[in-house]
Amino acid sequence: MNSPSESHEMQQPLIEHLVELRNRLLKVVLSVLVIFCGLYAFANDFYLILSQPLTDIMPEGTNMIATDVASPFLTPFKLTLVMAVFLAVPYILYQAWSFIAPGLYQHEKMFAFPLLISSILLFYLGMLFAYFVVFPLVFGFFTAASPEGVAVMTDISKYLDFVLKLFFAFGLAFEIPVATVLMIKTGMSSVASLKEKRPYIIVGCFVVGMLLTPPDLISQTMLALPMWLLFETGLFFGRLVEQKSHEEENNVQP
Repeated sequence: MNSPSESHEMQQPLIEHLVELRNRLLKVVLSVLVIFCGLYAFANDFYLILSQPLTDIMPEGTNMIATDVASPFLTPFKLTLVMAVFLAVPYILYQAWSFIAPGLYQHEKMFAFPLLISSILLFYLGMLFAYFVVFPLVFGFFTAASPEGVAVMTDISKYLDFVLKLFFAFGLAFEIPVATVLMIKTGMSSVASLKEKRPYIIVGCFVVGMLLTPPDLISQTMLALPMWLLFETGLFFGRLVEQKSHEEENNVQP
């Protein structure tokens, strides 16, 4: 049975970690608020940029509308807050890295840090792909499919919810190479095993595309195909990681 002094010594590191976690969470919240305050003056301009893929192809004489009384204020406010969080992601992940890094071995740090940077870049790349490639195709399809006599006048709040969902879906989908490399590195799977399961993974990509995107074939395909290509990219780098692990094991053996 532990003595009172030993129990106190065991509680001290836990309290220190909790205090550090609290301080880092406060820094994260503060960083988001600072970015939000700096961006809010341009909230309406940001919404105009975000809605441009739709407004560029809307029929002449039609505009976006606000059906709720508070929408003209709340929608740009919500967009700016989400932007602040997205822009603060590198700092948020830096705080998370600073919290867990002291508990990692040196070789784990050398492996985890590049994956951390890659995950940030891939998430942003997924959002850019959605904005510049997917949105024009999806909105063009929806506008062209509108029945005759129906004016396309999208509500601003519903549009924001729609595009944020796609941003998140494509940003998350572009993390597939990181997830694939992690599975191979940790031994959860191997390159040979994943190659054997490739047909099921391709089908899974289309199923995920169906679940995460609106019910139209274009957006589903535009998500599924990049997911498959990113899986192949993850396999390529996973093969390099697997070869390096085998070389390290051979060097350790007498």
